[in-house]
Amino acid sequence: MTMPPTVGAPAPEFKLPADGGAALGLSDFAGRPLVLYFYPKDDTPTCTIQAKDFTAAAAEFEAAGVAIVGVSKDSVKKHDKFRAKHGLAFPLVSDEDSDLCERYGVWAEKSMYGKTYMGIVRTTFLIDASGKIAQIWKVAKVKDHVAEVLAAAKAL
Repeated sequence: MTMPPTVGAPAPEFKLPADGGAALGLSDFAGRPLVLYFYPKDDTPTCTIQAKDFTAAAAEFEAAGVAIVGVSKDSVKKHDKFRAKHGLAFPLVSDEDSDLCERYGVWAEKSMYGKTYMGIVRTTFLIDASGKIAQIWKVAKVKDHVAEVLAAAKAL
């Protein structure tokens, strides 16, 4: 198992299928900051709130020159439906084999109702224009999370 990246370290490169049939990678955002956020599942209540919050702030992120990309293990087809249903303003990449999740250290053992299972720990990475990790949030509560990420992004 690889060590998860830390603040100041280079962000792990990736190239994954995205909604709409394209492939997206870290290098596609070279020279501009990127919010890369990992979430457990499309169309679940908390993940939907988080995606809609990022969409509501998308124009402010764009004005600050910051891109947003969401990542889950859901298929591109599920991402297409999720994005269309909620009018999401940013791309979603599909990490079905969880390789990217493992390299970013967000694929971990979780537990619910006494059962343990492997899943994505909701985590947001702010990557600066040089490709280094500027900030990491392990997200326990999505309320106010996007505002916090936006403030940090504007401060880059």
